[in-house]
Amino acid sequence: FLGIRDLSLIQTAPPRRQAIKTYIIKEDDLTLKSAIEKELSRGGQVYYVHNRVHDIEEHELYLKKLVPKARVSVTHGQLNERELEKRINDFYEHKSDILLSTTIIESGIDIPNANTMIIDRADTYGLAQLHQLRGRVGRGSSQSYCFLFSHPRISERTIERLQVLEGTNDGFEIAEADLELRGPGEFLGTRQSGVLPFKMADLVRDKEWLFRAREDVLELLKNDAQVIRSENLPFRKLS
Repeated sequence: FLGIRDLSLIQTAPPRRQAIKTYIIKEDDLTLKSAIEKELSRGGQVYYVHNRVHDIEEHELYLKKLVPKARVSVTHGQLNERELEKRINDFYEHKSDILLSTTIIESGIDIPNANTMIIDRADTYGLAQLHQLRGRVGRGSSQSYCFLFSHPRISERTIERLQVLEGTNDGFEIAEADLELRGPGEFLGTRQSGVLPFKMADLVRDKEWLFRAREDVLELLKNDAQVIRSENLPFRKLS
């Protein structure tokens, strides 16, 4: 399936936007308090992502106790559409300082004044979703930050995975790293991770060779669609 669609690349960010600085932080009250207060002190706002609806009210009380002067608003998918829209608009109009939310904000939200993203238990998310959530900040010209708050006892492999986000804001690099770490799974099956049983090639390491092989195959099929010419018969045995 390699290359069955054309690919358009946008390799430059909009003008005046700075790369988002990302840090892996072990769960710690003082670090969290410092990150929030630093953002609020410069007049900015904070996203705090917590994806367990059943205890989101406990986190609301926790944030209000941790940063008493901050105005905290809560959004999640169990709110009706009207109330959800109102709370997001209130945050946009800076009627609240912290938006405590589930991952429903991962797309379609553009609030330039919100320049710090805190993701609770970031070790439980995939790289693609973390990158998508991080994209809610950095919408204006101010320096933005993303803090990946993780359980203190996460594995070395998980740390390695999260360090990809510390090192780049490039979605293509992140996708390749995710592919390399998790494997692509099955294209025509249900398995969503794991390595494909190629005898020689590696999808990440050998991508340039795979693209060249695709071009050769397309050229062959253009001139011999049924693969019946004598010089091409060996390829039929490989199909």
